[in-house]
Amino acid sequence: MIYVVLFFLGFSLLLYVLLAGADFGAGIVELFSSKENQEITKKTVYRVMGPVWEANHIWIIILIVILWVGFPAYYNILVVHLHIPLTIMLLGVTLRGVAFVFRHYDAYKDKSQVLYDNMFKFSSLVTPIFLGTIFGAMVSGNIMLSEQASFKLVFIDSWLNVFSILVGLFFASLCAFLSATLLIGEAEKGNEKIYIKKSGIAVISVVLIGFITIAYGYFNNIKFVMDFVKNPYAIIAMAISALLLIPLWFSIKNGRRIKSRAFAGMQVVLILFAAIVTHFPYVIIANSKAISILDNTAPESTITNLGVTLIIGALVILPGLFHLLKSFKMIKILEQ
Repeated sequence: MIYVVLFFLGFSLLLYVLLAGADFGAGIVELFSSKENQEITKKTVYRVMGPVWEANHIWIIILIVILWVGFPAYYNILVVHLHIPLTIMLLGVTLRGVAFVFRHYDAYKDKSQVLYDNMFKFSSLVTPIFLGTIFGAMVSGNIMLSEQASFKLVFIDSWLNVFSILVGLFFASLCAFLSATLLIGEAEKGNEKIYIKKSGIAVISVVLIGFITIAYGYFNNIKFVMDFVKNPYAIIAMAISALLLIPLWFSIKNGRRIKSRAFAGMQVVLILFAAIVTHFPYVIIANSKAISILDNTAPESTITNLGVTLIIGALVILPGLFHLLKSFKMIKILEQ
């Protein structure tokens, strides 16, 4: 049953990156647009995201609950040693949600709309940066487990370092790429070129920042990166990802809705697979040792109950989510 729980943990992570990542990216695309294009994007984002944006955060809630119930030792390390970036990330999620609601539903239109717009755009950038930074901190080898270390070493240096921030920037650029690619097929006629251009720029950003991150980690002897470039499964995944950049680029350039989304989704799956398979089950690399997620798990009875609950929950949630997306025409498999 432990592997059933791990499957749902990975599945929740994947869906959160794909769905919430595209949501975060919408604000990033809007932030890095001209004033005229910002208004176009604002209307498009509201039309596309409005019915479903709250549902996307269910996956991180499920992920956190699985860690809390099934893997308390891992949960403890994250919420204690990385509580600062986690708090900033949660504040970003909250402020972004507040801004999204008030900039569309505020009954009185005044200068406060500028505040809501800026809050939405900047929190959409900050939140994925800190989400990526958290993962970077988990694998950077800077988490200090010793209780004798200073506050700075334990709670600051673990995440406030070049490698972790580069991972954060990489994830933010990935979110922008996902959103721009999604918006190609959702834009009103005549506006597709805006997002075709944005998606192309985002692809370049993802590749460039990804290369810089790997290069920095390699030349600074960061264990995760050193093992990443030696892991055959990670290398194969990245090789496939690189090959898929060619059809992805042509799909984006030609405004192919389904193909561009499919290739974008494949890129995310391959990147996540490469990142996790490098050290699995040792997902946290501390300064003194790598820590397996399979160590110090909850009692077997708890894992069994958690696995059964997740299976039952999936049978309820997934059809409901599919119906929600289909009802608001977010699923258009046969349309080109």
